[in-house]
Amino acid sequence: MRRKVAPDSTAMVGGGGGGGATEAERQEQAQLFSAIRNGEDLGPFVRRVFASGRPESLLSSLRQFARSKETEIEDVCKAHYQDFIRAVDDLRSLLSDVESLKSALADSNDALQSAAGPLLAAVDAYLEARSIATNLAAALRAARLCSRLFALLARANEHLAADHLYLTLRAVAAAERDLLPAAPHPTIRRMLLRLIPAVRAHAERKISKEFSDWMVQIRVASRHLGQIAIGRASAARQRDEELRARQRQAEEHAHFRSGSTTATPTLRDHSYSLRVEEDDDWAGDDADDLAAAAASASSDGGEPSLDLTPLYRAYHIHKTLGLEERFRRYYFENRKLQLTSDFQVSSLTPFLESHQTFFAQIAGFFIVEDRILRTGGGLIARPDVDVLWETAVTKMVSVLEDQFSRMQTANHLLLIKDYVSLLGVTLHRYRYAVDPLLDVLSKHRDKYHDLLLSDCRRQVSDALAADKFEQMLMKKEYEYSMNVLSFQIQTSDITPAFPYVAPFSSSVPDLCRISRSFVEDSISFMSHGGQLDIYPIVKKYLERLLGEALDGSILRLIDSGGLGVSQAMQVAANMGVLERACDFLFRHAAQLSGIPLRIAEKGKREFPLKKSRDATVELLLGLLRKKIDDFLLLTDSISWMADSPPPNGNDYSNEVYIYLDTLVSTAQHILPIPILRWVLQGVLSHISDKIMGLFLSDAVKRFNSNAVMGIDVDLKTFESFAENQSHLFTDSDDSGANELKLALLEARQLVNLLMSNNPENFLNPVIRERSYNKLDYKKVAAITEKFRESSDRLFGTFGTRGAKQNPKQKSLDALIKRLKDAS
Repeated sequence: MRRKVAPDSTAMVGGGGGGGATEAERQEQAQLFSAIRNGEDLGPFVRRVFASGRPESLLSSLRQFARSKETEIEDVCKAHYQDFIRAVDDLRSLLSDVESLKSALADSNDALQSAAGPLLAAVDAYLEARSIATNLAAALRAARLCSRLFALLARANEHLAADHLYLTLRAVAAAERDLLPAAPHPTIRRMLLRLIPAVRAHAERKISKEFSDWMVQIRVASRHLGQIAIGRASAARQRDEELRARQRQAEEHAHFRSGSTTATPTLRDHSYSLRVEEDDDWAGDDADDLAAAAASASSDGGEPSLDLTPLYRAYHIHKTLGLEERFRRYYFENRKLQLTSDFQVSSLTPFLESHQTFFAQIAGFFIVEDRILRTGGGLIARPDVDVLWETAVTKMVSVLEDQFSRMQTANHLLLIKDYVSLLGVTLHRYRYAVDPLLDVLSKHRDKYHDLLLSDCRRQVSDALAADKFEQMLMKKEYEYSMNVLSFQIQTSDITPAFPYVAPFSSSVPDLCRISRSFVEDSISFMSHGGQLDIYPIVKKYLERLLGEALDGSILRLIDSGGLGVSQAMQVAANMGVLERACDFLFRHAAQLSGIPLRIAEKGKREFPLKKSRDATVELLLGLLRKKIDDFLLLTDSISWMADSPPPNGNDYSNEVYIYLDTLVSTAQHILPIPILRWVLQGVLSHISDKIMGLFLSDAVKRFNSNAVMGIDVDLKTFESFAENQSHLFTDSDDSGANELKLALLEARQLVNLLMSNNPENFLNPVIRERSYNKLDYKKVAAITEKFRESSDRLFGTFGTRGAKQNPKQKSLDALIKRLKDAS
């Protein structure tokens, strides 16, 4: 059915307003109708008309709009009227059908009600029973939950009472995980929410207190552990040194028995076996140190034993609480603070007395940290331990530098060095880098040896000052072993009879002991310090000791001028013994350094005390020359123009002969043969020079052949003495005698020339080179001018005028004349 279109509102506005409406009123009316159709608020329009005082126009417009709508409704109803009538008819026919259906439904309902009544009653009973069963099942579940919960809580209480915190936390965690979400009652839930954090907080407080107590105990236990570990390292080093000593004795015995170049086992040949023995004996893992510390603590009863269980328990509990990372940081920071406190060096106690405790505390600290690193399950990481170790090394290096710079005693420095090296050996087994500590020891090596040299220099001066320089008497065999054999200065392998008079004085064994102690102290400082080949360094310092301390002190003793002939002779004898002692010292240093003797003895070594030895010999020779000069004062009684030659020579020669014979009888038992030979040569050469001086002296104006014959007898006396000493020399008798007689050669050639029948042969080059090669032209010219034959006396020419001239005198005059011409 077609619907009619409604008339336009603008048309209504235009038609209804009358011809008298203005254009403004029409626009206002159009706006009002548009607002009504759009359902907008009409308040503004109402306010505006009341404000203008024309409400009638608004009412008129609203009535007009209502009339227009009524007209529109009428048009619509007219358009749909037939449809509406047809729909009403349909509804009436449908109403009759509904009434019939309603009566049919009522009949069906009555039949259904009568049939389903008993069934509905049964269903109601079933539903009630089912509700009761559900309630009972819920109650049972709640009871079972409560039972499990109370059982867990009871077990947690038992574990808590028994201090089993981990089991307590597990029970609480199980209750929180399994039972708290299904708590049957809010009260129980609130109780759990309150108790579970309280139990965890209690466990954390308790385990934190235990950890704090452990931190206090571990400090004392670490110090004890460090002392035990360093002590075991010291014992192992002692065993190693004993093994080396036995090997040195065997090597030395084999070396001196065979005297051959057969290779003997050395320390370096056995370095691998030593390492194996060390590993088998003590250098295993830290369990040995911990076991030794535990055994020591149990035996002492006062020292706390090392127990890491509280630490591991605390770590486990914190891990269970989910605070693992926080506990790691807490543990690291506390241990770092504890290590820092261990670094404090008391200014009230000397470091020499506290250094063992200081280093033992640090050693025990890092042994514990190594153990925790390997068995702590990640409690501390290797970088953290390295940080702690670097801090400790830096502090220890600083402390050592400071303390070493203050020390002025070599023994104190050695004691601390030994303990630091033991600390290095101990911690090196736990793979800690100890090179900086060894570098500090090497850095102060020169200072230690300077202090040691100063001490030895003082000891050497005291030993020389206390020596009377008399031959040392040894009454017992142990004295001989202690003063001779221990330094290998014996001249024979046969033990002498006692009492035994040694060829040296008491200062020799004292100097040997001082030097041997220096070598051993030097090697003790150098060894175990990371230096492999220490022999060259020890040798350098030993040469300094011998050259500066011993040689310098002996030179000062000689220069003091307080020595007599016997004392100077004893000092010279001592130098010969010290030469053998120096060889022993270098061998001893080589053996202690692990160097084979065949290598240490290779090459010629200059005697370190050569200056003092030469000075001693020069002093002895000078004293003997002075003594000879005293005897030569007797030459004033020589008659240079004697009528007959003295039958037994001059008096001075016999005195000198007796003195020299007495001197040799004493010196041959103590002086080394080369020194004795050199001294005798010097003395005889001095006698020869003095005889030449007699002839050249201004006091001797003339001398005759009888005086020369007397000097010839004197020379024969001295030559006889030289021949008698030939048995002292290891060479042939002839060579020994000739060497001493050569010292008298100048005086002998002069006497031979003066006693020659043809002195003019001196001018023959061949004869002069063969028989007079020691004589000087000027000396011969001066002496021959004084020489006169026995018949050539003052005024003797008056009695012998016209007689034939003596051929010897003629040759002598010719010699004098030609020597004057030559000069």
